[in-house]
Amino acid sequence: MSIRIATERDAEPWQTFVETHPQCTNYHRWPWKRVIEEAFGWPSFYLVAESDGRTTGILPLVFQKSVLFGSLLCSIPFFSEAGIVAESPETERALLAEAIRLAKELKTQYLELRQDRPVSIDLPVKTKKVILLCEVSREPEEIMQRLTTKMRTNVRRVQKSGMEVEFAAKEFLDDFYSVFAKKMRDLGTPVYSKRFFEVILEVFPGEAFICRLRHQGKTVGAGFLTGYRQRIEANWSASLPQAASLRPNMALFWNLLCFAGRKGYSEFDFGRSSVGSGTYAFKLQWGATPTQLYWNYWTPSGETAPELDSDSPRYRAAIWLWKRLPLAVTNLVGPSIARCLP
Repeated sequence: MSIRIATERDAEPWQTFVETHPQCTNYHRWPWKRVIEEAFGWPSFYLVAESDGRTTGILPLVFQKSVLFGSLLCSIPFFSEAGIVAESPETERALLAEAIRLAKELKTQYLELRQDRPVSIDLPVKTKKVILLCEVSREPEEIMQRLTTKMRTNVRRVQKSGMEVEFAAKEFLDDFYSVFAKKMRDLGTPVYSKRFFEVILEVFPGEAFICRLRHQGKTVGAGFLTGYRQRIEANWSASLPQAASLRPNMALFWNLLCFAGRKGYSEFDFGRSSVGSGTYAFKLQWGATPTQLYWNYWTPSGETAPELDSDSPRYRAAIWLWKRLPLAVTNLVGPSIARCLP
């Protein structure tokens, strides 16, 4: 067995492994390498295990380093699950050993492997995060019948609110970004650059979509989705607070579920949440089932990996200030900070 860093010449065999291995996720796909490198400028190290000239395991890694948040080697940042996939425990361990060697060489504070399943390697694990999944059908009425009576009533009410829903791709990027950037500012969180979303739309034509929700000619909500195999994920969504009385999030997600069914997907991913949070409760209403995430980590001295906790005094004051900055300022400064957040 050999472990090495893949190059562009390995893109095709890497993709073949991803397409044929059932444990590979959307974010194991080779084109995400371009997205992260081009949109954020972080170097990536895509490890490939080979035996007798055949790919037997992969591990995509991205290196981040900043004054604000330290250094991290992660598989992979910004998304929920893209850790080690291997044909055997032996290959898992070999890929981990090479990742640790690389982490030492880069002098990172920690290595993090974001998995959607337990792995055989012995590492500390964080289990605070889940993704929430539900089944979808081509017929909206079948989706409706899976909801509780209360949710069906809520959906039918927003259907009469006069909001218009449209789906496209890059045509709606400005609408999505304007609503998303405002939501992130209001949450006290730096926003990603618009270029990040542009590259996703360029790299995944026909698999990345934007939903635009309008009322009286104004965009009041939007969602950004990416699909792979039978599953489509609502990666990012937002609505304007001044439209809260219209319940735009209810209208948005109902239409996202119906769109997923129409496009032939069978599973809808509401995205990552912390158990017990408000977004977690909102997603459960749709009949979503939590699926545990396993974020394994390694540190040079065995200490606990650092946590980016918004309740920490270190960040609380910064969040308070960020919420009060003009939107033009947060849109200008935010992307340079957001690229450093894992």
